Formats: sequence, C-alpha cells, structure tokens
Amino acid sequence: MNVGLFIPCYVDQFYPQTGLATVELLEHYGVSVSFPDAQTCCGQPMNNSGCTSDAATLARHFVKVFADFDHVVAPSGSCVSMVRNHYEHLLDPQDKAAAAVRERTFELSEFLCDVLQVEPPSGSFPFQVGLHQSCHGLRELRLGASSEVMENRPNRLQDLLASLEGIRFSELSRIDECCGFGGTFAVAEEAVSCLMGNDRLQDHLDAGSQIITAGDMSCLMHLDGLIRRQKLPLKVMHFSEILADAVRSPEDD
Repeated sequence: MNVGLFIPCYVDQFYPQTGLATVELLEHYGVSVSFPDAQTCCGQPMNNSGCTSDAATLARHFVKVFADFDHVVAPSGSCVSMVRNHYEHLLDPQDKAAAAVRERTFELSEFLCDVLQVEPPSGSFPFQVGLHQSCHGLRELRLGASSEVMENRPNRLQDLLASLEGIRFSELSRIDECCGFGGTFAVAEEAVSCLMGNDRLQDHLDAGSQIITAGDMSCLMHLDGLIRRQKLPLKVMHFSEILADAVRSPEDD
C-alpha cells in the first residue's frame, strides 16, 4: 500500500514531531509512506475566508500532487474534511481524478481503524488523558459520537489509546465542546476564541487531565498557547505521538 502523506501547514512549521510520529506509526503497520515535496496548503483558510478562487487553485494542485497514491493520509481531521467535503464545491464535478482523491483521503485515526483495521498497540502511558474531539473530525468526518445526535458511534481516539498500560481517561462535563480555535475565527474573534478555549481548559483541569490529546494539532496549538501563557499544569500531545512512543522499541530511543 502506497500512501501519500499530507502534512498541514501548522504541523510543518510548528509541530514537525507530529508529522514524524505519523510516519513512524504508519511504517510500524507496514505502510509505505511518501511525502510529496510539491504539496502546499489544502486551501481551507482561503475557503473559510471567502477567497474561493484561491482555494480552488490549491485544491487543483492538491489533486495533481496526490492523484497517483493508493491513499492520502493526514494527521488532521480539519484538512481531511476540507478535501472530502468541500473540494466538491470548488472543482469540476466531472473531474474523476478529483473525485478519486477525495474518496481516498483519510484522517490518521480513521485510516488506522477503518482502512488498516489495526490492533491497538501495547505499551505504557501512565497519565490521565483528556480527549479533545475537534469539530471537523467529529461533525464532518464522524470520528466519534456527538452529544446532539442520538446514535452510537465508535470513538476512534479512545479505541486506539485504551490498550496502553496505565492510561486513564478524564470524564469531562462537556465531552465535545469546541476549543474556540476555528482557524481564522481565532483571529477575527480573538476575545471569544480565548474565552471558549479557557472554558475548555477548565473542564480538563476540573476532570484532572494531565495530557490533552486530539486528532487535530490546530486545536491543540490554540489550547497550548493559553496553557503556556497562564502556566497551567497541562500538556498537549497529538495522539500520533502517544502511539508512536508506544510502538517504538527500546533500541530506537
């Protein structure tokens, strides 16, 4: 299986360890991973800001770069949702290559659980972990159950992490509330964004979380900024980093 790895802009610039952990995890499960140097932004910031012609240009480029891969995988529900759910409105509906790329693009936990159907790794992570469900991953990709929908859905993050020895999951009072980031929303509505983020952090503090993990580093980036400025006793980690550490052999350290 030949997988094209798409790395979001903010991961590339600020959190490269998330990209490296994603590669390590996929290779552990026997996947051949390629990183096309020609990749750029998926176009989500432009699309969200109403610059649809610019977003369409980036969407066409994304399709061109990833057209020949069996699957495209990204450690970001937000970017994957952009490709899967919004490229349809930007590109020619008769474009078969675009349709194929959209269908073959997956968020990392979704790819591990639904495509590879992996057994959760063994390992140790003796911390109390609060799960943050990003809005795009939860409500556009359906990677977990949302509180406003009365149906059962698997929680892919928890399913992948639950087998780790010593891990404990926080019981939050608002399990799927937005962190307040929202991409350009955090810039245009800074005060509201920060209030939402602080509410989210307080829920984790009240529940005893030591680590906050998610499938979107963008959400964690927003929360991490609030944590560092207030010197809160919390740490953020993308779930790929936790799992990569679990599958790593002692000789690799």
